[in-house]
Amino acid sequence: MAEKPGGKQATIDLQSFIRDIPDFPKPGIVFKDITPLLKDPIAFRATIDQLADCFKDAKVDAVLGAEARGFIVGAPLAYKLGVGFLPVRKPGKLPYQRRQASYSLEYGKDSLEVHIDAITKGQRVLLVDDLLATGGTMEACCRLVEELGGIVVGCAFIVELAFLNGRLKLAKHVVNSLISYASE
Repeated sequence: MAEKPGGKQATIDLQSFIRDIPDFPKPGIVFKDITPLLKDPIAFRATIDQLADCFKDAKVDAVLGAEARGFIVGAPLAYKLGVGFLPVRKPGKLPYQRRQASYSLEYGKDSLEVHIDAITKGQRVLLVDDLLATGGTMEACCRLVEELGGIVVGCAFIVELAFLNGRLKLAKHVVNSLISYASE
């Protein structure tokens, strides 16, 4: 439930705000587009509220978001939880000393970087992205946090493509997704 402007509670079917885009970014992929959810203030608020509720008792010190849609979700989630936000970026985008992790996507390979001083030893970090597919992006984020001495308290997603088994790569962590697709 989300609070509408004016204080009233609303029940939202978040899945109704997800748009399928066939053959994007390449043939055979059905892209789950969250932009209709983001543009609706009630649905977007409900999304952030529900993600925050999943981790309200996890003693989160910071929220880490993966570029780029993880920023869109992670920054307001960090605000809602009253903690800082840590960006993880594509190579060459961060100005300070960085640590890098490479990973495989369902449609290729990529790398991510974080500043070496973004995470302190023992810091409890919630990792956020818009979508869990094969788990490669979030697994790389977990490695970065742990290599810098942080503790992954969980991984949060708006959408999960359960049929791709991304949870298997994150098996040692708490994983929460608001919407799950059992098949393509």
